[in-house]
This record gives sequence, structure tokens and C-alpha cells, in this order.
Amino acid sequence: MKEVLLINISGEDKPGLTASVTDILAGFDVNVLDIGQAVIHDTLSLGVLVEMPESQSHSSVLKDILFRTYELGMQVRFTPITEDSYGQWVSGQGRPRYIVTLLARKITARHISRITSIIAAAELNIDSINRLSGRIPLGSETRLDKACVEFSVRGNVDSPQQFRQDLLELASELDIDIAFQEDNKYRRNRRLVAFDMDSTLIEAEVIDELAKEAGVGEEVAAITEAAMRGELDFTESFRRRVALLKGLDESVLAKVAARLPVTEGASLLIDTLKSLGYRTAILSGGFTYFGERLQQMFGIDYVYANELEIIEGKVTGRVTGQVVDGQRKAELLRDIAKREGIDLQQVISVGDGANDLPMLSIAGLGIAFRAKPLVKQSAGHSISTLGLDGILYLLGISDRHQSDLSDKL
Repeated sequence: MKEVLLINISGEDKPGLTASVTDILAGFDVNVLDIGQAVIHDTLSLGVLVEMPESQSHSSVLKDILFRTYELGMQVRFTPITEDSYGQWVSGQGRPRYIVTLLARKITARHISRITSIIAAAELNIDSINRLSGRIPLGSETRLDKACVEFSVRGNVDSPQQFRQDLLELASELDIDIAFQEDNKYRRNRRLVAFDMDSTLIEAEVIDELAKEAGVGEEVAAITEAAMRGELDFTESFRRRVALLKGLDESVLAKVAARLPVTEGASLLIDTLKSLGYRTAILSGGFTYFGERLQQMFGIDYVYANELEIIEGKVTGRVTGQVVDGQRKAELLRDIAKREGIDLQQVISVGDGANDLPMLSIAGLGIAFRAKPLVKQSAGHSISTLGLDGILYLLGISDRHQSDLSDKL
């Protein structure tokens, strides 16, 4: 094997440095086997793995690079690579790759230390670490700050379920979110996102709000809470709650709709995804009236929910048609994906309740959003600390890219 050399250059970043160094290498017909560069706070670290030609004097190459980096005020280190070491490096390219994403309002050294310890214990190598969130000025912390770091790791995970469980337990302990997903062709090629509505796209349960207006708020809220925890069958609990709304005046629906708070990050998420060509859907166990309001607000492509029966301006306490329960949500998601010609691996589904688990389980990226413990444990991924726009980080979309897309809207 020809001699292989790793060249590491570090120092204050300045324009033209990489061009200057590679120009020297080009003059000696050097082959570049690998190259990587990172800049943190205007400090550059450049690594180039090269194969030295047999016909050239290696000392001449090294001398020229040494002189050039000295002129530029940089530090350089040369490391010879053995044949065995190079062979191991080449063989590693076939090993599985994963993405571990840390999301929080603020990232601390403890967060990084604990996550990387779990990665190390699983004997995974970290290939790269990237910050996806924007730069935050000192002293400007707010309740809505968001921070994200993405780890690209490589290796064989003996027990993906146990590894995911370790990360989930750590996330709960440190009050952060950690996502773990395979770095495959689907990760950056999703095409459809389906949302639950109540407590997902909006920060309320509509049926609870209607119940307050009907004077049965406490009774309905208790049934809702038990259903979301998975303690009651959704369809049965839903019919019981709707029955308590009998006699409510139709005008109350508009009154409730006007005060429903949209979830943090919903607008940014949907606008960004639509600019990327995503199709969007609301699959809700709530009511069509409110889903269609959100459809108009966000430009949602599909809305499926329950039709509240109203006769002579009064709610009858019944719904018409088939109840949209958990299984129905999964069926609808399959139907939409088939209609759009989209593989289920290209689908994102987002929800908070036990009745969302069927659609979360069949989507390529199923996300429990600010969900109950049972749902977080069962779903593949969860976000609890950030808003809905935190989903963009799981797709590898940085704040800078989000800003670029927003400028084009």
C-alpha cells in the first residue's frame, strides 16, 4: 500500500485556507481519501486523509504545507496511517449509521456527557456532531428558546430497544428530548405529515371546552383524561362524552373555536414542510368543525374527524358516521398515503393520546408530542420540551435552513 497520511490543521478560520492547502497537495498529485472540516466560534479544524504518490518526495509535500500553515498562523500535525488501521477504517463504511438528536431549551455539558456515555457503552462511534439550532446571544434566555445537537453515530447496536430505552430514561431524568433513528434513505425523504388535533395542533381538548359551556366540564374532563391515558376504550368514552353535550347551542362552537390556542411552533412547522412539498393531514378524534377551521388557517390538505350532529341549532349528543378512533386513524393514514403514492416509511404522524398509537406505530416517523407516559413509552419518538417545530430537527433541518425557506414563502 502507498503511504497514507492524516493531516490535521487548526487555528483561526480565514478565507482561502482550504484552497491554499489543497493547492499544494494538487501540485504533488496527491489522492484525497477523506476530508472533513468544522468551524466553531471562528476556530477551524480541517482534516485531510491523503495517499502519497510513490514518485514524489514526501518531505517536499510536508515542508510546503508546514511553511504555508505557518504563514497563515495555523497549527498542523502529520500522522502516518498503518495498513491495518486503514483497512479497519475502510471496513467500517458498511456498518449501520444512526442519528441521535438532543433537543432542549438549553443544552448543558451534563446533557452531552450523559448521552455520549450511553453511546460509548453501546460501542458506537461518533462520526460527527452538529448544532442545528441557531446561535443564542448571551443573556437572552426565554421560555421559548430552543437548542438542538445532532450526533451521527456508526456501529452495530446489539439491542436497539434497550438502547432506545436507556435514552428515554435519560431524557426523563434530565427533562430533555432524545431521538434515535436509523440514518437511512427515508430520513430526509418524508412526504406526508399527519397530525392529531386536540392537545397536538391546538393546546386544548375541544370536547372539554364545549363541556364547560354546557356545564358538564368536570364530568367530561375526567372521562377525557382516562381515555388519553388508555384506561378507557376511546369509542365508548367518546360517545359518553358527546352525550353529555346534548342541548348545547350551535353558536357555542364558533365561540370556542375563537379562543383555541394554536400550539407553539405549529405555524413554522407546517409552513416549512409545505414549502418542501409535504402533504398534510389532520386525523382527529375531535370534531370536523374545528378541524376545518385549522385547515383554512394552515392550508391543510386532508381533514378527517367526527361530525357533531346538530338539529334545529342544538347539539343532539350524537355524531354522524363512523367514529374516528385509533384504528380508524391508522386506516385513514394508510388510505391517504396510498392515494398520494407515498410509502408509509415516508410518513410522519404526530399525536399525544393512546388513540394515536396505531397511526404512530405504522408511520416511518411516529412522534408522541407532549404525551402521556404510556404513549411516550410506546411511541418510537417523543417531543415534550419544545414546540411542534422541534420536529424539523428530527428531519435534520437546521434553524438556518428554516430561515432560508421562510424567506422564500
